[in-house]
Amino acid sequence: MSRAQGTKPVSFLAFFLLWAERIGWQVPDIHVRACHWLEHRGDLAVLRCFRGFGKSTMLDIYNAWTLYCNPSEQILHQGSTDPDAYKVSRGTERVLELHPLTVRHKKVRGETQRWWVEGSTDVRYGSLYARGIMSTVTGHRATEVQNDDVEVPQNISTPEAREKLRQRLNEQVHILIPGGRTLYIGTPHTHDSIYDEQERMGADCLTIRMFAQEHRIENAGQSQYKLPFAPEFVFAGIGPQAKLLQVGRDYNLVIKGKAITLHFASPPNVLIDCYGPSAWPERFNSRELEKRRKKTRTINEWDSQYQLHSRPVTETRLDPERMTVYDVEPVIREANGSVAMWLGNVQIAGLALRWDPSSGKVDSDASSIALVLQDASGRRYWHRSERLTGDIATFGADGKTITGGQVMQLAEIVRQYCVPRVTIETNGIGGFAPAVLRACFKQMRIQCGITEVQSVSNKNKRILEAMEPLLLSNMLWAHESVADGPAAEQMRQFNPVLRSQADDDIDAAAGAITDTPERIQSHNVHTIGNPIRQQPQNWQPMGGQFEVAVEL
Repeated sequence: MSRAQGTKPVSFLAFFLLWAERIGWQVPDIHVRACHWLEHRGDLAVLRCFRGFGKSTMLDIYNAWTLYCNPSEQILHQGSTDPDAYKVSRGTERVLELHPLTVRHKKVRGETQRWWVEGSTDVRYGSLYARGIMSTVTGHRATEVQNDDVEVPQNISTPEAREKLRQRLNEQVHILIPGGRTLYIGTPHTHDSIYDEQERMGADCLTIRMFAQEHRIENAGQSQYKLPFAPEFVFAGIGPQAKLLQVGRDYNLVIKGKAITLHFASPPNVLIDCYGPSAWPERFNSRELEKRRKKTRTINEWDSQYQLHSRPVTETRLDPERMTVYDVEPVIREANGSVAMWLGNVQIAGLALRWDPSSGKVDSDASSIALVLQDASGRRYWHRSERLTGDIATFGADGKTITGGQVMQLAEIVRQYCVPRVTIETNGIGGFAPAVLRACFKQMRIQCGITEVQSVSNKNKRILEAMEPLLLSNMLWAHESVADGPAAEQMRQFNPVLRSQADDDIDAAAGAITDTPERIQSHNVHTIGNPIRQQPQNWQPMGGQFEVAVEL
């Protein structure tokens, strides 16, 4: 029997309120809103709700109501693990046993994993079948599929793990009976969340955040800030040092008409989060919220679990959003017998090109190159991150003339940017690459030095030491081709504790950054045109200019 053919004597909200009265709950407005949405949602739906919302408990009641309306329904409930899925199975059984409207629809046979209710016409699949998302459910059939918090840190820590999760979710396409429905419910745990993916596919979405209003000051280095609303909660920092600020003691609000200004006695110089009222003030009051803020390790974790922004819950050590993005190309100018390279209105004082050779085959590491420019203030401009393809070199019929391959691709980059020196990592296949590249340069009449290096230090430590200080001090800029390419994704995914991960592009960049010498700033510098992407608020462009000729 389809859902349309089943009876529905009461709405889900009425069913929920009867259960709340039976248990002695006070029902908050957000649960009323979620109940109405669950009943009237589309066939593909996503409910994002903050931690502590009670989403799994709500599913217990929703499943009981579904079987009460139509005992022929076949629900496949998948959690992050089998034990998590079994909790909802047992919770649904309890509601069916105790709810005043479900006396005739109790479980009649089966175990926690799979069971049937009175009135079910199914003999194979069960009224409710509960399994973890990584468990095998091939061959099952269902009229409704539920994914309850299946995106968790354990199964999204690497790109491979996230791909495996998506493969499991794709299996549900073949399990769902035509005309059936799919529900996703949970909180995001990564930047490319499955919930965002479903929303892009047209899913019916309801998002209930802890705070409907929010405003962030990345690094409050001033005493006054204009706000878009009058905050009820103002937090400083994250983790054990976090503090819920008190109006009249830690700050003041000045409201003149529609203008709202936040005043500090002195600049706090920390991250400040301003929020509106709590979505569930009876449970999440100021004391509880401050306690949770102190116990939350990173701002990404707070943003994802309470404000439902798609962020990795682990701290992003190499956040690509900290790079200022530009879209200009360097030019070389000759005047008064000297040669100089300019990037916009900034004169370039150094340049480094790092190549980490690879065979270019599908199952090998990427053969990455990174081109990094530097001005006199020490700011780095990550101008190119590219992957060379094919063999290291291909030769003509005479066996000597180089006709193509990675060295030819690299030589074109050297010629285009007048690179004075290339640094090559000689680990592995890179051991013979320098000799081939020298032959290529000689053949193409390119004057460019070649330096060979062998990396023996810990790669993750090397990447962090080169890139993290520049990111934290807003001294790493990136061309738009880099910011929109795979290198930025590698930065976002980088996990210092993993020994094996996709990091070839950022490893090459770290090498190029290390190759460029540190410089002491003696003059101020201009910004490069207009950055095409917003940067952190604490970054301040400086005025003035300097002149340093580059040797080409």
